[in-house]
Order: sequence, then structure tokens, then C-alpha cells
Amino acid sequence: MAKNIYYLLSDYLIFIIIVVVTTVIPLWSRFFGKKKTRTKADYVFAAGAVSVFSMMLSIARGTLGVRSFLGFPSEMFYRGAGMWETLYGMVNAYPIVAFVFILVYFNLGITSVYQYIELRFKSRFVRCLASGTYIFRSILNLGVTVFTPTVALYTIIGIPIWVSLLAITIISIIFNLLGGLKAAITADVIQVLVTIIVSAVIIIHSTILAGGIENVYKENRDSGRLNFFNFTGDMTVRVDTTSAWIGQLFMSLSLFGCQQNFVQRYLSMKSIKQVTKMLMSNIPVIIVLFSLSWVVGMGIYSVYSECDPLKSGFTKSADAILPFYVEDKYSFIPGLMGVFLSTLFNSALILNVSNLNSLATVTWEDFLSNLPQFKGMPDKKQLQIIKFIGSIYGLMIMGVGFLVQLLSGVIESAQLMTSATSGPLLGVFILAILVPFANWKGAASGMIVSHIVILFVTFGHLSVDKSSQFLETSIEGCTNNSFSSDIVRPTGSMLLQLSQHKPIVVDRWLRNSTSTIVPNVATATQTSIMDTFLNDIFSISYMYYSCFGTLITVAVGCIVSLLTMSKNDAYDSKYIHPMIYKFTKLIPGSSRLFSDEYDTNQIKTSTLKESPKELKNDHDNFAFDMKSEDIKNKVDEMNNLKFKSNILSELSKQPSTQNEKYKKLEEV
Repeated sequence: MAKNIYYLLSDYLIFIIIVVVTTVIPLWSRFFGKKKTRTKADYVFAAGAVSVFSMMLSIARGTLGVRSFLGFPSEMFYRGAGMWETLYGMVNAYPIVAFVFILVYFNLGITSVYQYIELRFKSRFVRCLASGTYIFRSILNLGVTVFTPTVALYTIIGIPIWVSLLAITIISIIFNLLGGLKAAITADVIQVLVTIIVSAVIIIHSTILAGGIENVYKENRDSGRLNFFNFTGDMTVRVDTTSAWIGQLFMSLSLFGCQQNFVQRYLSMKSIKQVTKMLMSNIPVIIVLFSLSWVVGMGIYSVYSECDPLKSGFTKSADAILPFYVEDKYSFIPGLMGVFLSTLFNSALILNVSNLNSLATVTWEDFLSNLPQFKGMPDKKQLQIIKFIGSIYGLMIMGVGFLVQLLSGVIESAQLMTSATSGPLLGVFILAILVPFANWKGAASGMIVSHIVILFVTFGHLSVDKSSQFLETSIEGCTNNSFSSDIVRPTGSMLLQLSQHKPIVVDRWLRNSTSTIVPNVATATQTSIMDTFLNDIFSISYMYYSCFGTLITVAVGCIVSLLTMSKNDAYDSKYIHPMIYKFTKLIPGSSRLFSDEYDTNQIKTSTLKESPKELKNDHDNFAFDMKSEDIKNKVDEMNNLKFKSNILSELSKQPSTQNEKYKKLEEV
């Protein structure tokens, strides 16, 4: 698109300045703050030095990501408000996470949330399955995240896609090496505030251009874009109220309750009460922040309701509608496009930085720290390795970013990847927290089967052309003055083939009434039935994948656990939800054995059965068989275990930061 060289240079300059400033501010204390020895706990948990308000904005920022800023206005413009209703699932997820998930593993002194899975199931294999799922889904989602702003940067100011991806990666790696969780949270807060300001400016301006709030509402209502409470009962519809609500609920539970980058923030706070307060207070915050981008889309549609830039050939993709609007309406203000593009760029950058921290921590804690060559490694060395791992992930995510171009759109790509990987992860945590008889065999089997089924359906879904129709748009009002004089229509290969947005019907021989070829009836019928069945399965909306994945994991996990359960599955009762523990005591039948109760009951029973004389004989025999040095070592070992137990008990009672708990546990 043609631009005056002065305006273009202004955009470049403002863009660079804002990116540099928003990167340096979170790292300011690293260079100019009070000098101190930085530990792994400082890097992972921010030393408990983050306010509740900052944590709220950081959690909200991590929830929405860059897709909300760029993708939701496009979704509203071309498909309506169906995806807006995913907000219901998010809001429902917060109290469940606060009162079910966090309540169980907050006081366990863990660094990786997947460490809890190993404690509960006494299986490192299940822990690695869970953390591997998190790593896989994060890399895929972050690939979409870092790719999202590159299209706008290329379209508006001509920065090649590969340059933008490389820049995001390099800055993310530098940020990862110099900062930590505190720096990432500070960057989140800055980015949220900037995004709110930019969104508010666009909403106010577009509302004025459209003739007021009433006109904005009327244009969107009359065009069918405010399609709330749309219960179709058809699971193949891309998104309706049911799939948005249920699907996002399961996705949000998996994100907020089972994903390291969120749990890491919870554990950096001082107490469960503070975490609960933060999560519940975040509900109105997420409602406002989530809705901002949709209102932006409403405003933009009301301005372009008579002249769609995509249909008239002025944009190449639906996701370009917001950048196009900003360039069209604010091109007369030097540098304003730079502000907008830096907001988009930083959205991807900061989200990438936050997740590199968590990915590196999980990889170290769950996969590398127990290897013989890394055992006993000093804290400083561990921190260096974690930062190096984060840098490697930065390069991997950049590679995925190049592949994302092959997918259909920002929102659909992000939702598909999140939904497909959420079910198995959420399912194994539900088994651990809410199913008292679940064992490691059931958990592992459930996750593996769920992964196989959901990945099969996902790849099948990609192979079936189920392109969703756009809502009707118009070009009847297009004139020579519809857009700014700086806007030039793309030509030739740059034009988007609008037919790509129409579903392609694949004709089979049974549907072709003019066909003279009559194949073998038995074979044709069999093939047709199989094709129809698979086509129906593959056509199910990807919004349901998280729900189905969770149900498969839990169902298979329960069945296998019941078939393979034994006394060796006993575990400490603190690893399940307190209400479930109390409930198990009310169920008639054989008693459920927990390891803490089992050991105590065994000691009491054996003591009651033996007479004082027998106990004395046992003591004499024990003393006779063991050397005095062995006896002393055994006594010391028992005293040490008792000391550790007392320390852990005290830590769980005192409201302290996760950093302090971590250091005290290391001292023990």
C-alpha cells in the first residue's frame, strides 16, 4: 500500500521506540535495581514480589493473548458474536480452579505443577506424559502467537514476515536470559494498559464515524452479527452457544488449572486466600478486557457495513480488517500506525516471553533434573541451564511460526490447537484430584488413548473441507471516497480468492445422478457407510475436542484403575480434594487405604496384637541382629524424617511466598 515516505519513517521510528521502551522497563531493576544474588526461585517465582493487581492483569493477559486484539474484531466482522460466548466458559472456570485445583497443590512445595501428578500417582511416566502434553500445546499455540503480528507488519509498513519472526525470537531470548517471572508480569501489565488505551481510541472513533452507539448496535443487530444464545443442537456447526460455553469451559480449566505458566503465578503468591481473592476478582476484569476487542469489531463493521474491504479487494484476508481500519482512518497522523503495530508486536512478544520461562522450568524439573549428570547441581548452574532451555524453545517456536501460514486463520488455528490438547491434560488432573481410586496405570492409559483419538479426529477434521460461511457483507456503498487516498487496491496474485471461503462439495458417485458407471453394490455401500461415518466424526466442531478428550481420559482411566487397583496404589490423602476425601469415608464397602493412614493403622494394629513380652523379645532380637552403628543411623534417620515432617507442617500453616517455602525446603 502506498504511503508517504515521511509517514512511513514516522511509523518505523515510533514502532522501534515503543518496542524498546516496553522491553527495557521490565528489565530496569535487573541493571539499575538493588544488586543481589539471583536464584532459581527468584527466576521461577519472582520472590513473591508481585502485587495482586499486577497478577490479575497478568493472568488476564495470558488468558487472551494476541488473538483477542487482532482476531476477535475480524471474527465479529465476518462471522458474528458466536465466539464471544466463549466468555461464559472462562467465567465459570475461575471459581472451579480456585476451589478445586489450587486448594490441593498450593502447599505442596512444588516447582512444576506436573510434579503433583508424580506425587499423586507415584509415577514419573505419567508426570512426563502430562508435562509433555503441556510443552507440545504451548509450542503450537505460541507458533500462532508469534506469527499473528507479522502479517500486519508486512501489509502496512512492509517488514518481511521472516524479519518480524526473527525479531520477536531474538528479543524473547534476550528477555528470557536477563529477566524472570517478575519481569514477564511487569511487561504483561504494561501491555494490558496499552491495549486498553488503543482499543478505547478505536471504539470511540468508530462510534463517532458510525453516528453514535445506537447506530453501531443497530447495524450489527440487523446484519445478524449479535447472534447470542444460538442453541442449534448441531455438533457440526463451527460454534454456537453450547459449543462455545462447554468447549471453552474445558479449555479454560485446562489452561488456568493445569498449565505451568498460570500455576507458576499462583504459587508465587503468599497464601491460598490471596490466590482465591485474585481469581475471583479477575472475573469482572476478564469480562471487560475480553469484550473490548469484540466491541472494536462492532465499531469497525458499522463503519464498513456498506463497503467491505475484503470483498472489494482492498485486503487479502479477513484477519487484516483491524490493521486496514487503522491505516485507513489514521493515516493522516504521523506515527500512529507505529503505535498500533507496536501494540500488536508486543502482544506476541510478551506472551512468548512469559511462556518461555514456564516451558524451560517444566523441562528442567520434569525431564532433566533427575538425570544422574544433573543431580546435586548448584542452584546457579540450574538457573543457567533453565535459561538456555528457554532460548532453545524460542528458536523452536519461531520455526512453528513459519508453518502457521498454512492454517486458515488466527482464531480458528488457536482454538483448534488449544481444544485438541486440552482434554488429556485436564483429564489426568481430574483423575488425580477427584477420583480417589485412580492409579498410574489408569491415568497413563487414559491420556494415551485420548491423545490417539483426538489427534486422529483433528487430522481428519483438517482433511475435510468444512469452511464456514462468512456472514453477508456489502460493497454497494463503495465509492472512490470510501477509503483513504493512501489506500491502494492490491492487484494480481495479492488478491484473496473469495471462493476459498465457500465450502467445497466433493461429489461422490452416489450423488451424481448422471453417472452411467455402476460399481459393485456391496463395496460401494460399505465404502459409503464408512465414509459417511468418518465424515460425520471429522465434521464435529473443534470446540468440543477438549470436552471429549477429557471424558475419554477420565472414562478409560477409571476403567483401567478399577481393573488394576492394588494396595501399592495407596497415596497420601492430601493429594486429593478434601471434600472427596471426606466423601470416601461415607461410602459403604471396603475401606479406601491412603498411605498416611495405612502406615499409622499398621503400626497401631501390630502394637495392639503383641504383648509387652513379645515386644521386648522383638526389641532384643532387633538389637542383636544390628550393630550399634546401624542402630544409631536408623535413629538419626527417623529423627530427620520427623524433623522434615514438622517443617512441612509448619510451612503449610504459615502464609508465606512460594519463594520462601522453596528456600526453606532446600535448607531441609
